[in-house]
Amino acid sequence: MSELAKTYDPSSIEAAWYQAWQDAKAFHAEAPAKDSGKSAYSIVIPPPNVTGMLHMGHVLDNTLQDIFIRRARLEGKVALWQPGTDHAGIATQTKVEKILREEEKKTRHDLGREEFLKRVWAFREKNGGIILSQLRKLGASCDWDRTSFTLDPHYAKAVLRSFVLLYKRGYIYRGHRMVNWCPKSLTALSDEEVIMKPQQGQLFKMRYELVEPATGPDGVTRTHLEISTTRPETLMGDTAVAVNPDDPRYQHLVGKFIWRPFPRAQIPIIADKAVDIAFGTGCLKVTPAHDKADFEIGQRHNLPVIDVFNPDATLNEKAGPEFAGLDRFVARKKAVEKLKELGLLVEIEKYQNNVGYSERADVPIEPRLSYQWFLRYPKVAEAKRAVEIGAIQFHPERWEKTYTHWLDGIQDWCISRQLWWGHRIPVWYKKGIPADKLDYNNPEHVHVSENGPADPENWVQDPDVLDTWASSNLWPIANFGWPDFEGKTKAEFEAFFPTSVLVTGFDIIFFWVARMIMSSLELVGEEKKTLTDDEIRARVPFRNVFIHGLIRDEQGRKMSKSLGNSPDPLDLIAKYGADGLRFGIVNIAPSGADIFFSEPRIEVGRNFCNKLWNGCRFRQMSGPAGDNTALETIAARIDPAKLDIYDHWILSRMVETTAAVAKIFENYELSQMTQALYAFYWGDFCDWYVEASKAKLQTNAAATSLAVQDLVIRQTLLLLEPLTPHITEELWHQLGYAKGEGDFIQNTVIPSAEDLKAALAKVGADIDENAAATVAHLNELVVRMRTMKADYNIATKRDVKFVYAAGDAEAAVIDADRETLMRLAGAGKLERTANAPEGAPAGVTPLATVYIDLAGSVDVAAETQRLTKELEKLDKAIASAKARLANEKFVASAPASVVQGAKDQLAQNEAKRDEIARLMASLGK
Repeated sequence: MSELAKTYDPSSIEAAWYQAWQDAKAFHAEAPAKDSGKSAYSIVIPPPNVTGMLHMGHVLDNTLQDIFIRRARLEGKVALWQPGTDHAGIATQTKVEKILREEEKKTRHDLGREEFLKRVWAFREKNGGIILSQLRKLGASCDWDRTSFTLDPHYAKAVLRSFVLLYKRGYIYRGHRMVNWCPKSLTALSDEEVIMKPQQGQLFKMRYELVEPATGPDGVTRTHLEISTTRPETLMGDTAVAVNPDDPRYQHLVGKFIWRPFPRAQIPIIADKAVDIAFGTGCLKVTPAHDKADFEIGQRHNLPVIDVFNPDATLNEKAGPEFAGLDRFVARKKAVEKLKELGLLVEIEKYQNNVGYSERADVPIEPRLSYQWFLRYPKVAEAKRAVEIGAIQFHPERWEKTYTHWLDGIQDWCISRQLWWGHRIPVWYKKGIPADKLDYNNPEHVHVSENGPADPENWVQDPDVLDTWASSNLWPIANFGWPDFEGKTKAEFEAFFPTSVLVTGFDIIFFWVARMIMSSLELVGEEKKTLTDDEIRARVPFRNVFIHGLIRDEQGRKMSKSLGNSPDPLDLIAKYGADGLRFGIVNIAPSGADIFFSEPRIEVGRNFCNKLWNGCRFRQMSGPAGDNTALETIAARIDPAKLDIYDHWILSRMVETTAAVAKIFENYELSQMTQALYAFYWGDFCDWYVEASKAKLQTNAAATSLAVQDLVIRQTLLLLEPLTPHITEELWHQLGYAKGEGDFIQNTVIPSAEDLKAALAKVGADIDENAAATVAHLNELVVRMRTMKADYNIATKRDVKFVYAAGDAEAAVIDADRETLMRLAGAGKLERTANAPEGAPAGVTPLATVYIDLAGSVDVAAETQRLTKELEKLDKAIASAKARLANEKFVASAPASVVQGAKDQLAQNEAKRDEIARLMASLGK
């Protein structure tokens, strides 16, 4: 066993241990035999895109997964973490098309489908594994031998099989529906591929002429209606003007006609509850081809649909000759100019609204009517019941409401994409039959199968591919052998499915989590219209869903390269170490809520690792270790007669912390893990126990004290291993806890709180909880003494005098440990007094009331001057805050959070002022 280096160098240690784990295939898992007595534990990684690079969201998500999987190994389970990547249809195709344009000045159409796909595969082979190698740098303990890709042959088979089964069961159909359309990529988009961006737009108010003037009940004769819109470029597709049936201003106009300005045509005035009376003028131009709400109104009123846009968002001939061929935004300006010429433009107002942008192409999307493939979701009722009966549990529990709310309002899913990269839809059309004459119920017209028709020369395959989410929703079942189970595959499915926990962000509960649940319920096992509760439990893809928040910057903004607020995790790993980054990111991650990132908060992780290293180095330098290879051999070195109250206290705290961490995992509250371990190791062990034990190392109790330290450090390393695996592995070997070179820390079953107590009891070292409670009271006394020193700016002085008042029993406890207390508090004297010193600052604790003697410790004049300056600053800040809050304009117009922040700051400053006034009074000022 070599001596630990003076400073901890994470870069060399982390790389060396990860390589050792990989060489030993330490993370590989085989399904346990049914008679082995071992339980299985499994997690499937949310597959990152093959175009992806490691970002802070990946760091959080994969660190949390690794914590769960490593903890399961320490509990003696066969733990499998299934890795893999997603082909990311539109993201990957967009990237390759960009490379093609920049490097060869070509489009995919210049190459043709077959050649273009060769280029994409080459890109994937070159870049697809980058993010997985970066996850290795983070310490991710995936079973890399099982790495999956959503276009691998076994996976593609599962995707095609699912389409065919769902089609034959009536869940998949071809329809003419409104979809999100990217006019640059020329494909339909899913909702999650649309980014809503706040825009400073314009609201155009215009006048439409009534075909016949009409007089209302109020006696006012109207010749025009005023209509507000943000998109005048679509008015050429208007087929009605709608008003709310309850709006008294327009009830008499319903059923009459109005002139569409251009191309000039009579269109009806209709009544529909969807119209917002309060928005604009209360009149809505209805353009069924270019707005989802308008389309639904059109369906209800049987309105014609006039699509005036081409797929690339230029206007077509239906918009009229003067608009045909114009870009949509150019057409907007021209439409406004024409309204002005016709005297129909009333006014233009600034208007703040949210506009959907294509995530990859970064252009505004268009709602577009298009022939697409749709999925009518299966097993919706069972998906809700899975949560109701506890077959699936969300952590935190509040996300169950979000999940069920979405299922209650679920709509059919557009699963086709006009791309070349992806799973091509397994549908063939008979040549010679026009598209509008195809009978999808006639196998002579439309062929649906995994392998295609027997006479392919007579058929043409659908050119579209499936939405990426329509393949990743099979991730848990396809990676464990579905749809074909043979031998080993069947055993693995039975062992590892359902998976134990899914770790993911709340933003994809709808797009991925719910879809995986419904697909699994429908496809696992034989076809059934409804499922029993037991069948639901057997078919769900995971037992638990652990939801974490999104990482944002300190201003609450989502991290992105364009904003320059997203650090490179690899830079952070180089600076703080992977373990430091892991500890830091979990430390700032509240359960299920967004995480506000700042680099200084990550330093906590690095500092903790340094403290862990230095504490273990101190132990190594304090004396030789005996046999540290097992809990029992360490416990055997403890002489119960030589245990003092501090030994009992730290052993009690070790048992408490072990139980607390177990509860943290049981309750899925990982955000509390770092606080519990930090408080125990840094606070209890290093700051208190080691300091209190230094004197014992020169006595005949040294061997027992060192054995206690070895036991505590061993348990600490086991508790920390899921969070900081590299440094714990290094220290495990360096301090002699490993049984041999290849005996990794993960191979040791972590003792429970009960196991620890039993091992101590076996050697007669039962924990004295009364002694432990006494130390807790002594610690409170020391903390109060330290605080009082800090209050008077003398925290570093070691000759401060304290006196205390206490009963005889309490005084006996203090006197028995006086030297230790003085050393821990940094006191020169600690004496009992019968009378409280007049005017001396006091601190009350359960053991005693302690007083600080300022006469010989504080330069009263200098301290008074310092406190006076602080008081002056606070008085100014308080006066300024009160004036600000007295300003009615500020209180009325500022955001509520800003006003509350000002109130909170005022309260804090007033409390500080009162405290300083108390301190000055104690100085006689």
